Amino acid sequence: MRFNDFIIQDPGICGGEPVIKGTRVTLRTVLASLADGDTRDEIRRDFPTVTDDALQAVIAFAASSAQDDIPVPGVPSV
Repeated sequence: MRFNDFIIQDPGICGGEPVIKGTRVTLRTVLASLADGDTRDEIRRDFPTVTDDALQAVIAFAASSAQDDIPVPGVPSV
């Protein structure tokens, strides 16, 4: 997935925090909503400018970022 089709970071928008393109909805806000247990439908209802594709891009971006930042231990042999 091409994140930059859905996510931008501009110093003039929300203090430079990454946002969903065309909105002022930050990735942090969407991820916090997911962490709180909100469903995709609830998030889209709260933020009607967020498309399902944009929401998927936020999740994929977070997963990719976590993979780069968090060392994952090897699988122990049994």
